[in-house]
Amino acid sequence: MFTRRERQAGRSAGQSEEPGPYWKQRSWQVSAGFLGIVFVVGGIAALTSGPGDQDDRGSQVTVEGPLSGDPAPANGRPRGCRTDDSAGDALPEAAPKDVEWRPLGVSRVPVSGTAGPTRIEKNLWWCFAHTPTGAALAAHVIPSQMSGSGWRTVAGQQVVAGRGRDLFEFTRATVQDTDVPDGSTPVASYAGFTVTSYTTEAATVRLLMKTDQGYAATAIALRWSGGDWKVLPGEDGSLHSKVSTVQGPGGFVLWGS
Repeated sequence: MFTRRERQAGRSAGQSEEPGPYWKQRSWQVSAGFLGIVFVVGGIAALTSGPGDQDDRGSQVTVEGPLSGDPAPANGRPRGCRTDDSAGDALPEAAPKDVEWRPLGVSRVPVSGTAGPTRIEKNLWWCFAHTPTGAALAAHVIPSQMSGSGWRTVAGQQVVAGRGRDLFEFTRATVQDTDVPDGSTPVASYAGFTVTSYTTEAATVRLLMKTDQGYAATAIALRWSGGDWKVLPGEDGSLHSKVSTVQGPGGFVLWGS
């Protein structure tokens, strides 16, 4: 367990961002499992796979679902969504005690009965606590849903609308879907996280990945929108920051899985 001061120190030390095109960087090549996640959520995905159906690119069709309408007026959450928000704005010092790990796409993701996602409906894992821990879980789960054929539903419901989402959908449509059969062994794992900034309306979460050759990290920006956390893409359509190598897990809350 790390103190908040130790986590802040870890963010400024022991990490490096490699120069040059990031799909050629060592941190993008250290693990096939890591690539399996970040390539499908990064703007460079089109350069690593053949073109798909051109008519499917950048679909502007509104995806109907629990997060597409106005939240219920009683609690500001979509109908049927309940979470434990009692932690308030306190940054997590440790992983939730009730976390269990479930396969999702090419990875395993943390799921908490209190912090979310508390609703799992086929292609959509949603309803996260309105807390820093809820934001951290959303940062793990939402991008991990993007490798399979249900990615359009996820993008339409759990990515903030705008130019960034349009570019992500345009690029993602060129990449072949990867639907992993139930019972398959996940090929990527998350090692830890840190919430680097938080307000009730926005959060930034750094994710730590453990690979065969060391550690790598990337950041996910989120917004509170429509009564749940959603990923805020960059202007280039990327759902995460550039990947950087890190010396070790210092400064991160470790999952211990």
